[in-house]
Parts: sequence; structure tokens; C-alpha cells
Amino acid sequence: MLFDTHAHIDDNRFAGETDQVIARAQKEGVSLIVNVGYDLLHAGQSIALAEKYDFIYASVGLHPHDAKDADEKFWQEIYKLANHPKVVAIGEIGLDYYYENSPRDVQREVFRRQIRVAKDLNLPIIIHNRDAHQDTLSIVREENASLVGGVFHAFSGSWETAREVLNLGFYISVGGPVTFKNARKIVEVVEKTPLSSLLIETDCPYLTPHPYRGQRNEPAYVRFVAEKIAEIKKISYEEVAAVTKENGMRLFKINL
Repeated sequence: MLFDTHAHIDDNRFAGETDQVIARAQKEGVSLIVNVGYDLLHAGQSIALAEKYDFIYASVGLHPHDAKDADEKFWQEIYKLANHPKVVAIGEIGLDYYYENSPRDVQREVFRRQIRVAKDLNLPIIIHNRDAHQDTLSIVREENASLVGGVFHAFSGSWETAREVLNLGFYISVGGPVTFKNARKIVEVVEKTPLSSLLIETDCPYLTPHPYRGQRNEPAYVRFVAEKIAEIKKISYEEVAAVTKENGMRLFKINL
């Protein structure tokens, strides 16, 4: 059974189809999903989904794109939302130097402060890191984020970066790009990372795996990620599914 550890089923691209998308996921063997909030609106929507479906959990946080919007209301609300019994993480949070929709210094300060929220509440963090590897790792170290742990989602760095992530005790999450024909770096990361430190995800509706690349992604497609990891590591699909599910349950403290 599969655990999609990073989904956005509340995205507008699923409007009117949410129940069908979730049913397809279950049919493909997806038994757990974390729906990830990235601002107050989507945090609330993620919690609503988690309340409706017993096998869906939520995370709450502010994406680096929107770090500039972190006013006092946000900080008050995030504590309230994070105390919901089905919220299992603070995220997605981090740094994005590719788009820079928020100034870098603001991104860094909001990332630090959200790590402190996670530590206050003893929740793991879900990290978004794009073109900001060294700053992200430095902040994780300086804020002692290893105390709560977490995951670098949709990992896109080199093996050298992955090794630093693993040394900090964090998980590496792999999504659709591992299935792309031109994938090299992420294939090397999967080869060298112990299965006990890997998670799988879709990041739907984004990062759709082959053979559906270019179309809307959905949780049912997480099995293509698991199949590719099994191929790379020369182990069974069943082992990848079972171990990555156990890893996710351990990280997010889900006891079934």
C-alpha cells in the first residue's frame, strides 16, 4: 500500500472531481495521503479534506513564494491550525531562489520562524528548496531543525546535497521527475540513498510522472514513482511501497 506524502488535492485543477480523484488513488493502492497547505487558505482546505477522509492528513505552512505575506494574523492563525489533531507537519516551508516571488531575506526569516513554530509544537517540517541548497541547509542547521526532523520534498539536488540532508537526519522525497527519460541526478540520489530514508510523493497536480507527463498529476500516479525506485534499486515494488509507507508513518507520527 502506498503513501503519497505530498499532494495538493484541494488545488483548483481538481475542482468538482475531488471524490473521483481520491477514489482512483484508493483503487491504485494509495492508503495514506498528506495534503499540504502552503498558505492560510490552503491550510484550511487541507484540514477540511483530512476531516472528511480518515486516510488523509494535513500540513500547514507558508510557501516561500508568499513569505512577504506573513503578517501577525498569519502567525496567530498558523498556531491555531497546527493544533488540529490531523495536522502532522509544518509545511511546505523553505526557500525558492528560482522565482524569487518574495525577497530572499524575507524568505529566510519566515523559514526560520516557521521552524521555530514546528519546534514549539513538536511537528516535523516539509521543506521546499529550489536553487537555494546551501542557504536551506544552513538555516536547518542553525535552527536545530533536526530536533523535529522532516523531509526535503520533491528533491532536485545532487548526491552531495542529499548526503548533507541525510546527515541531518532528514528524509528525501522523490516524485515524478525520477521517471523522466533525461533524469540523472535524482536517479543517482535514489541509487545511493538507503530505502529507509526515502519517501514518495506526487506533488499533484504538478510534476506528473511518465507516462502521463504533461497532464495533470494525481495521487494514483504515485505508484509510477515507486515502480521506478524499485527498478533503480533492483528490489521489488512491494518492498518500496511498504518501506516508504513505514517511513512516512514514522516521520508524521501516524499510528494506524
